[in-house]
Amino acid sequence: MSGTETIVHVLRHGEVHNPDKILYGRLPGFRLSELGIRMAEAAADYLAPRDVTHVVASPLERAVQTAEPIAAKFGLDIARDDRLLESTNYFEGKRVSVGDGALRSPRNWHVLWNPFKPSWGEPYAEIAERMYAALLDARAAAEGHEAVCVSHQLPIWTLRRYAQHEKLWHDPRKRECGLASLTSFRFAGTSLIGVKYAEPAAHLVALSPTARKAKGA
Repeated sequence: MSGTETIVHVLRHGEVHNPDKILYGRLPGFRLSELGIRMAEAAADYLAPRDVTHVVASPLERAVQTAEPIAAKFGLDIARDDRLLESTNYFEGKRVSVGDGALRSPRNWHVLWNPFKPSWGEPYAEIAERMYAALLDARAAAEGHEAVCVSHQLPIWTLRRYAQHEKLWHDPRKRECGLASLTSFRFAGTSLIGVKYAEPAAHLVALSPTARKAKGA
C-alpha cells in the first residue's frame, strides 16, 4: 500500500448537562457539563503529541465546545460541517431512558416498526453516506497530517461500521463509542487502511454514573 499517510480522528463530544435526561438530539442549548469540559481537555491532551492541522465539528454547541481545547492547543480555527450533525430522531425532546415506558407505549408503535432502517429516525444508510463524505473531506484537508472531526455517538458508530463493511443496524447497547472517545481512521493516499479506537477520558467517565450510562449523542 503506497501513498501519503493521513489520520482522521473522529471524536465524540464530552458529557452534556442534561438534568431532565431527555434525548436532546439536535436541540439547541445543550452544552457540556463541567465533567464534559474536563473530558474535552483530556482528549486535547491525548492528541497534543500528534500532527493535527485541521479541526472540524458538528455545529451543535456540545461538539464545538469539545473541539475548542484541541483547536486552541494547535492554534487552529474550528470549521463547521453539518454532515457531522447528530441524527434526526422522532423521540427528540422526550425521555426515552430504560424503564420509562416510552418504547412500550402504543402511541409510539407507529415509528418502531422497522429497527433495521431505523423507522424512528434518519436511516442508517444516509448517516453513513454523509459521515463518510465528511471523513474524506477532512482527510483531504489534512493530507499528510492529521485531522479531528467532532461528532456524536450514533453517527460515529454508523461511520465505523460502514467503513469496516459491517451491517449498519445494531444493538445500541453494544456501541464502542464512549464519551470523548476517538475513532481514528488511517489512510494511505485515499485508501482506508485501518481503524483504531481510544478512550482518553475513560478515567473521567468512570467518575459519573450518568456519564457511564449515557446513550444520548
